Amino acid sequence: MISIQFLLTAFVVVIAPGTGVLYTLALGLGQGPRAAIWAALGCTFGILPHLMAATLGLAAILHTSALLFTVVKIAGVAYLLYLAYLSLRSGGALSIDPNRKAESGWRIARRGALINILNPKLSIFFLALLPPFLSGQSDTASLEMSVLGAIFMALTLVVFVGYGLFASTARNFILGSATIMRWLNRGFAAVFAALAARLALEQA
Repeated sequence: MISIQFLLTAFVVVIAPGTGVLYTLALGLGQGPRAAIWAALGCTFGILPHLMAATLGLAAILHTSALLFTVVKIAGVAYLLYLAYLSLRSGGALSIDPNRKAESGWRIARRGALINILNPKLSIFFLALLPPFLSGQSDTASLEMSVLGAIFMALTLVVFVGYGLFASTARNFILGSATIMRWLNRGFAAVFAALAARLALEQA
């Protein structure tokens, strides 16, 4: 069940830059290592509902229900556009600003969790990713899915924390240049908007 192939596959999936990585990098650059760790925690726990859905078979319902998929997708698109706005707005939660006050960890984590919760493709992704690595024993399938999901979440947390801490080490250099801060804010906003556009085009 827990094979080198699964670990390598999960690691490649986790390390690939996506919305959660982008969010963690933005918090690491904008608010430092503490915020980056909270962002990584939030993004990691935002995976949990999708893993549960895949384990319980609810992901199949999401896949076959065009209406439900569309509702979740629209909410996800709106949320990504909101994050783009927060990157551009002066003093926004995702803006890189040397004068901004640090946010509470729970607020940072909640935003990170919502990024993944509102992505309907994640449930379907896990429904496709995990079953090939099961032993084939029907009576232990749910337990095996849960174990593989827990390992995937642990990898996600470790990799995302690494991304966030890496970003936070560049924070002092970034804060010394108004030009770099301005272009980074625009860049984060543009990527969040692009991810929103890509999600809007997704089909169940």
